[in-house]
Amino acid sequence: MPFPIEDKLVIAVSSSALFDLSECDKVFREQGPAAYEQFQEEHLDTVLATGVAFPFIRRFLAFNQHFPQESPVEVVLLSRNSTATGRRVFRSIAQYGLDISRAAFTGGASPFPYIPAFNASLFLSANQDDVHAAVAAGSPAGLLLPGAVTDQQDDQELRIAFDFDGVLADDEAESVFKQQGLESFHQYEAQHAEQEHNPGLLADLFRKLSTLQELEDNLRADDPDYLRLLRTAIITARNAPAHERVITTLKSWGVEANETFFLGGMDKRRILNVLKPHIFFDDQLDHLRASDLAMVHVPFGVANQQQ
Repeated sequence: MPFPIEDKLVIAVSSSALFDLSECDKVFREQGPAAYEQFQEEHLDTVLATGVAFPFIRRFLAFNQHFPQESPVEVVLLSRNSTATGRRVFRSIAQYGLDISRAAFTGGASPFPYIPAFNASLFLSANQDDVHAAVAAGSPAGLLLPGAVTDQQDDQELRIAFDFDGVLADDEAESVFKQQGLESFHQYEAQHAEQEHNPGLLADLFRKLSTLQELEDNLRADDPDYLRLLRTAIITARNAPAHERVITTLKSWGVEANETFFLGGMDKRRILNVLKPHIFFDDQLDHLRASDLAMVHVPFGVANQQQ
């Protein structure tokens, strides 16, 4: 029997994030649901090509192989497919050897209402409507943007990067910046340097990732040759003195990133191209365009009011 899902770090992923469904989607758009179902049935044993999120999900699931007793993570499939058309997805999952056993097939309806039911700290989808609806309901969701991502098989490390404001923290400070400008933002953050931010949509994900790092810390203490799987980073446009409140917030949550970059408005891609994260979460689209990395837009708060 699977471990209780309440004891895991759960990521919910859509079929369109995990696999390349462009050919299937074209059939659905041009010929309709009946032709789509027939197409999937005819190609039932044709393995789907991997999607943008596949390298991230593959490495994420590897934690259960390294920690079989704890089995700390789980990936759940949340799909608009019907049970019948979803068979091809599950057969492809099996062919790639991914340990994914739980799923919700909603027959064309948005699956986002089931995010809390599966205890998911993240819903990752390529469907914009589903992600916006999830975020509007207060659920942790991100829109996976199209891209040409290469999965380096010999690179087993999992690198996850986050923006801070509007992603890990709420948009309180970002609202000051948008409404009053940079100088007022710095003044406001300096005045509140010892006050933690309210958590953003992905704060729970970040906290739970820290529990995986604790497992690795314990294993490393027993086995100095153990190579860590997880590396986290925060990449923010903040700089001093606004960095202080970020540190205050992380300390109050009892977590920290392996690497933190305070860029003061520098182009984040200059860091991303060196770090090469397997996934990067940001609430602003202008940092996410034209990349061969897995970029995720979190459409939350004041930064997205005109997007």
